[in-house]
Amino acid sequence: MTVLQALDGYYARMAARGEAEAPGFSREKIGFAIVLTPDGQPVDLLDLREAQGKRLIPRLLEVPAAVKRTAGVLPNLLWDKTSYVLGRTAGEGRRTAEEHAAFKAANLALLKEANDEGLVALRRFLETWTPERLDAAPFTPDILDTNVVFSLAGEQRYIHQREAARRLIDARAADDTPSAFCLVTGVQAPVRRLHPSIKGVEGAQSSGAALVSFNLDAFTSYGKSQGDNAPTSEAAAFRYGAALNRMLDRDSRNRLPRPLGDASVVFWADASVAVEEPGAQGAEDVFGWGVEPPEDSAEAAKVRTALELLAAGQPVERDGGVTISPGVRFHVLGLSPNAARLSVRFWLTDSLGVFAKRLNDHYRDIHIAPSPWRTRAPSIQRLLVKTTALQEKFDNIPPLLAGEMARAVLSGAPYPRTLLVAALTRLRAGDDPGTGWHAAAIKACINRAHRFAHPKTKEPLSVSLDPDNPSAAYQLGRLFAVLESAQYAALGRVNASIADRYYGAASSTPARVFGALMRSAQNHISDAKRRSRGLWIEAKLTEIIGRLPPDLPTSLMAEDQGRFAVGYYHERGARPAKGEETNAESPIEEEHA
Repeated sequence: MTVLQALDGYYARMAARGEAEAPGFSREKIGFAIVLTPDGQPVDLLDLREAQGKRLIPRLLEVPAAVKRTAGVLPNLLWDKTSYVLGRTAGEGRRTAEEHAAFKAANLALLKEANDEGLVALRRFLETWTPERLDAAPFTPDILDTNVVFSLAGEQRYIHQREAARRLIDARAADDTPSAFCLVTGVQAPVRRLHPSIKGVEGAQSSGAALVSFNLDAFTSYGKSQGDNAPTSEAAAFRYGAALNRMLDRDSRNRLPRPLGDASVVFWADASVAVEEPGAQGAEDVFGWGVEPPEDSAEAAKVRTALELLAAGQPVERDGGVTISPGVRFHVLGLSPNAARLSVRFWLTDSLGVFAKRLNDHYRDIHIAPSPWRTRAPSIQRLLVKTTALQEKFDNIPPLLAGEMARAVLSGAPYPRTLLVAALTRLRAGDDPGTGWHAAAIKACINRAHRFAHPKTKEPLSVSLDPDNPSAAYQLGRLFAVLESAQYAALGRVNASIADRYYGAASSTPARVFGALMRSAQNHISDAKRRSRGLWIEAKLTEIIGRLPPDLPTSLMAEDQGRFAVGYYHERGARPAKGEETNAESPIEEEHA
């Protein structure tokens, strides 16, 4: 199933819930409504904006579908911004007069034979309106450059919502349009020349961007222009546009609250006769919480349990008797901005049970002991910002990495190698290797890559300390952690520990660093013994050194640097055997996620 076919099908669910715009209509940001008398005189101005913090933001209303303005002057019907409707703008308005004339001509042509009271009032308004009247009551400067609609005095509905207005819009949409075989529905129907604008993608134009468009000869074929290159019926184009725009709303339950890098992600269940609407909505809730775990630890635990059941092929019972089936078809779409267009970063479709298994596999892969986080496993964005971003700022996550990571998690593919490289780069740049976040991401990268390359052999890195691990790099990481403990046992907390000063060199060129570190360690051990501290350290050093080759590696490749990081964290997080705790001073502090 293609992206457009899946979106077209989701529109039917929206319509069944009463959430879908009618054909020929779209939801737009409207700031004010001008109240008219039956003879077309403006008598009141309704502020439709809603408070959001200290700001007033326009309200989303269903209006006749917005035209696609790529160039030139194109008016909307029965609504528009003030430069078109009233002939005034807050700026210079170099073509305001032209825009107003176009709006007036198009709407008067639409309304010329109307006899509905509301439509007649709007026609009379347009016939008598002059832009200078905007300076008088009931108008205020706030109206400038907002979108406006009209209302008839004494009525709650807007003029464009009247039945007569809807009939006019429907009749206009049914005008002669060339027909062709629709690639979405498979039927002969009038074809959409310009596909709908999609709004709500982070980083894209606020006025909307095209998911399907052809604007250069290189994108065309057989001499066809614009939408004729990929024939999509007017009805199908409207349905997929309405469905996608609704899912991209800020408060939509079908989108992730934060983009994954440059990708805004929406998801939905493909409800059919075998899947009732409550079950489809429940599936969407579980998936959304699975990707972005709830803050509440109890709720997060419930989500993990639900994912485990679905991954095992078992249905999940929710409150109210709603059953979530693992077999429900599920779609995930990631969209990124690309100038005035949108790029499909990823498109994944499978059963909910398969997605649940992939999410479970991801959380298993990043699990490490001791856990760097509390009971709530981190979202993809949280993991990346803690392991790859300078100053732990979301804007500093390497470009494209979040989208690649999301695709790997949701498709079950190996993690991008850029994750391993970025995490190692941050450790060499001074990130604290003792937090465990980097070790968790690195362990996941190495184990999953190994699992795909050698599916029948044991994964190289365990969840917790593995003293028998055959990797010299892993043992060197353990050794470095013990040397750090020796320094702490002798000197207590210092301004710059050996990890602060030597971690990067020790993890990449160990042969050049460990000789000097071992000599310093002998002094630290002697000082600690005189204070009866760290009595376990000497035996631990002997045990680890016995597992190392006679000649230390002169350099370590990326995967071995990763093993070093995991060995360091495992050893640092491991507690001494029972009876040694009183002498086990360690610089470890619990890192609260």
